[in-house]
Parts: sequence; C-alpha cells; structure tokens
Amino acid sequence: MEQQDGTTRRRLLQAGALGAGAAVIPGVASAAPAAASTSGGKPDTEDLRFTLAVVPDTQYLFDLDRGDGAPLAASFEYLIDNRGAENLAFTAHLGDVVENAQASEFAQADPVFGILDRARVPYSVLAGNHDIDASKDDQRGDSAYLHVFGPQRFRRMSTYGGSTPDGYNSYHVFRAAGRQWLLLAMDWRPSDAGFAWARQVIAAHPRLPVILTTHDLVYADAGDPVAHLSDHGQRVWEQLVDGNDQIFLTLNGHYWPSGRVVKQNAAGHDVHLHITNYQDRYYGGSGMIRLYHFDLARNVIDVETISPWILGQNPARRSLLAEGEIELTDDTNRFSVPIDFAERFSGFAPVPVRPARPAAKLVIPGTVAYWRFDGPVASRVVDHSGRGNHLTTAYLQGGGGLTASTEFHPEQPGHASWVFAGGKKPARGGYLTTAADAPLNKLTFRDGYTIEAFVKLTDDGADHSWMGLLSRMGTGADAGKTGSDPSEPVVNLAFSGGRQAQWAVYPLDRNDTFTNWGHEQRAGEWFHLAVVNDGRHTTLYVDSSELLRNPSTRSNGLATANRPWLVGANHYANTIEQAFAGHLGELRIVDRPLQPENFLNT
Repeated sequence: MEQQDGTTRRRLLQAGALGAGAAVIPGVASAAPAAASTSGGKPDTEDLRFTLAVVPDTQYLFDLDRGDGAPLAASFEYLIDNRGAENLAFTAHLGDVVENAQASEFAQADPVFGILDRARVPYSVLAGNHDIDASKDDQRGDSAYLHVFGPQRFRRMSTYGGSTPDGYNSYHVFRAAGRQWLLLAMDWRPSDAGFAWARQVIAAHPRLPVILTTHDLVYADAGDPVAHLSDHGQRVWEQLVDGNDQIFLTLNGHYWPSGRVVKQNAAGHDVHLHITNYQDRYYGGSGMIRLYHFDLARNVIDVETISPWILGQNPARRSLLAEGEIELTDDTNRFSVPIDFAERFSGFAPVPVRPARPAAKLVIPGTVAYWRFDGPVASRVVDHSGRGNHLTTAYLQGGGGLTASTEFHPEQPGHASWVFAGGKKPARGGYLTTAADAPLNKLTFRDGYTIEAFVKLTDDGADHSWMGLLSRMGTGADAGKTGSDPSEPVVNLAFSGGRQAQWAVYPLDRNDTFTNWGHEQRAGEWFHLAVVNDGRHTTLYVDSSELLRNPSTRSNGLATANRPWLVGANHYANTIEQAFAGHLGELRIVDRPLQPENFLNT
C-alpha cells in the first residue's frame, strides 16, 4: 500500500509511522533548501539504519592562541568521507565550541565548521557557557557566538526549521529511516520564553520523535556512570521533557565523565538522557565524536566513540597517549540502547492498521486453495479459490481444541486467526482436513507451486517439537516411494524441536525425501512463511527473505497418494501424532512459483 508521499506500509511497519512535514512556526524564519553533496556517498533516507553524529565540547581546540582545530577538522572530514557508508543523517554539536567566548576564537572555529558547510552536511550548534556570557539566559542579546553561529549560518540547510527571535535556540527536521525526526538545539540557559518556543515547535510537529540537545542537563560522577539531573537539568525536565512524550533522547555536554540514565516521563515512557564530553582527555578530547547508529529493523541504537584525527595518523608515528584514545570501548562510551521504536512512538505516531483485503482479491491465477481462519471456529472452512477444497475440523481424543482470535500478522489480508492448542504425550488438539474427493488431493504440481501461511508459534516447549502445519496424508510407500523412510508422510511442512521450519517431501522425480530447512523462529512473533518450487528447485522464505538451507538438487512436483491434505497436525505411518500449537492466520496454495513481491504479505 502506498502512502501519499510514496512510502510503503511495509516501510512504516519497520520504521514506525511517517511523521508530518516540518511546520512553519509563526514569527520564525524558515530555511531555503540546499542541494545535497555526494561527497563520501549520498545518505539513503529510507534505509532503516542511519547515524546521528554527536560532537561534544571542543573548547580547548579553540582557546585563544593555544588551541588546534586540526582534530575537529579531521572529525568533520571523516564524517564527510563516510557519509554514505555510515548513512549519516545529521550532526549535532553540544556547545562550548570555544573556551573564552572571544571573537578571535570563533574566527578560528568558523572555517573548520565550513568544512561541513561546503559538503552540505546538515548540522546544529548550540551555545555552551564558554561561548557566551554564562551569567545570562538566552535573552542576553548580541554576542560573538551569534555572529558566527546565529540563524544566518543555518538558513541554507534543508533541515533548518527556524530559531527563536534571540537566535540562541533552533530546531532542525531531518529525514532518516523513512520518516522525519525533529532535533532541538537549546541554549545553555533557555528562558521561559525559550521553553515556550520549544513546546510550540513540538506541538507544531505532533507526529515527530524529538531529540533534545542542550549543554547542561545530566551529569555523572567519577566511577559511577549512572547520570543525574543537574539543578538546571531539573528545570529542563520539568519545563520541557517530562510533559512532551515525543522527546525520547536527550544529549548534553558540559560535565565529565560521560554517563547515562533512563527516566520515565509523565506518560510513563522511557526517556534516555546521555552526557558525553571528552575535553578532559588527551589533546582536548582529540576531536572525539559519538556515533549514534540507529537501527529500526533491530530496534536498537548502537553507540560508539572514536577519534578520527588519531585514526588517521600514521600508526608508526602515533604517540603512546594517542594510541589509547583511538576509540573508547568501556561500557560508558560503547553501548547499545534497546528501543522498540514503533511501541515508543505509538502514543503520538501510531502505525496505521492496514485495511483488510477481501479474499477475492487474493485469488490470483493458479490459486488452487485459499483458506482464511478469520471467523468463529466452525466445522467447515471455506476454500476461497472456488476449487471446492474446503476444510473440515476434527479433534484428537487427548483434549485441546481450536479457538478464534482477533490477533493477526500486520500484513495479513484477513484480520483474525485461529489458535491451535495441540501437543503430544498424549496426542491432542484440533486440526482440519480436505474431503476425500477434494480436487487438491490429486494435484502433482509438475510446473511448480507456492505455499504460503501466516503463523505465530505458541512457545518452545518440547511438547510441541516436530508439530505439523501442513501435510499431504499418506506415506511415501502409499505413493510408491521406497527410499528414505517410506513411513514418512509424502508431504510435510513442520517445525522441529528448535522451531525450525522443515519442508520434507517426496518429489515426483525422486525416490527419496527432499528437505528444506529454516532457522529458529521466535515464539510469540508473527511471521509469513512461503515454500516456492519453480519446477526445478524449492526455496523457503520467511517474511519474503530467502533462507539458507535450500538444496541445490533438482526436484519436480509433489508425489501424492490421492488422500486428503491435513492442516494443523503432524502424522507418521498414517497416524496423527499431535496437533499444531500456535496461531494460523491463512493459507494459500498456488500451482505456479511466485516471486516475493506477489506473496500474500505484500
């Protein structure tokens, strides 16, 4: 399904709901778009992996006549050179650009930041206490900082949204992972008016996740990486963070050592607060940068801390102190932050539920059976293909049954499922079969086939190992096959004790069984399973991804003993041993190979 901006729903499901476009705040200047640079490769705004680069206090690099801008220049060149490889979406400086708030120091810093300007790399800068008159809030008036890093510097950036009238607070909206993100760059001491402006910006972008950057918010003590709100940080929390659920991550400098903490906001959701600062380390921090690698497919942010300046030095001439600062790998500076992005953003940007699709639209040419488990449990499940391959329910004597459920795979055409409560020792549960004279029973699929199902396994208990999802009844011997174990079913799609999908069949052109293997599936998670044979080879897919263990040996069609198909149970030697345990949404069988783009989950 295409959204109005061309984003597919699958992208939305992986990355979270697409945010609204950047709104213009009354009285705030907006940016004119700038052309993107291809230096180091162009970032992919739809890739679910992207990087936010964070640059903390650089003040000792621009300290009257005793600094050195080379380390920061090296960091910026590194970001440009690796822009495509890292999929760099944005760069944020956390304040204290210079040491003494002098115009001469900003004159030194200006051309270094110009490296990013020339490469069209979007970035933000905010004022730290060393950049301005620290005794005043953002109503302090003119400053050398504003002359270099005021709104005029950022207006040409496509990400720039606007600034407060005083020029000390700004915001950017950048696109990454198929959605938009809002980044606030707040002053060392925002005034009440500054906080009100920030709340207005957030309100004008109600569906965007927000990253707050400021100079003073949390600190950590030596030997204890758990961060705490500073006195001013408490004010920031109360006036801005706590009541704005869109803020999920805050980044600040000012203090050292580094640290982090997770706090719950007024909505009861996690906010990750990080302090990062390396000015106390070798060579004023050596231009050290934090790389926040967002991965919305894995639901994690992987964080690393490196010095590109030292990395770029000749190893043979690198000093002993420099060797120890190439990267920081302790738990405080190299770590992962697990975040279920869709769940965390659901309060303000919920993923829309894909509308149900009528069964008739999924009966494509070649469909020989299509069953939906989207209604109350009944004695009969209709075959929507029109071929008359209806299913009839049956039960094992060991107990356990079938129940209807409102749960379904997010890409499933039908919005419901049945729960199979099967098991063994004793064999128990409900299952379904085609009629003895169903046309499906005789088909051999000589030209290929596609079998699809939406599945969620119940658990990983041994009581459910080798449970069958779909079988063609009758043994290999019944179909005239004498190789392997002739007591095995002629066709069997099952799950091993390790929850690996197994497609084990007797092809038409082989006397032995032919087996494809999947990987371990996580219990409690929906997935789409597909088996595709092109008349020569068979391939297993999970969520449209081709799996590894697909034999290269040629196989053609499916042998048959002209007996019914079995849904939701396992059998051996024509004895049903147990029923399936889990959810089953729907099943479709097509008498030709399909490409993944034509599967039910597309």
